[in-house]
Amino acid sequence: MINEITVEQLKARIDAGERPPVIDVREGWELDISNLAFARHIPMGQILARIGELDPATPLIIMCRSGGRSMQVTKILETRGFGSVFNLTGGILAWGERIDPSLRSY
Repeated sequence: MINEITVEQLKARIDAGERPPVIDVREGWELDISNLAFARHIPMGQILARIGELDPATPLIIMCRSGGRSMQVTKILETRGFGSVFNLTGGILAWGERIDPSLRSY
């Protein structure tokens, strides 16, 4: 079963002073359109090559445009021993719709 976190839950954690690691798996050109400054960029196609940069013991939140790619990456990380990985439901589109309407949609 995939763990999920909503944009509202993530925002509440940030507002409470937490800085959960967020990994944005979109392509670079997508970040040029809209991005979350606190998210770390590792494109989906580079996850396996860069998996050593991630700590399997640290809870991670994975995001993309709408939640599809991030769900795939969440599954990949879980199968490789990451015990606490969460898919950001709705991705940056949901963040823009419900948290920060100033973000450009695409």
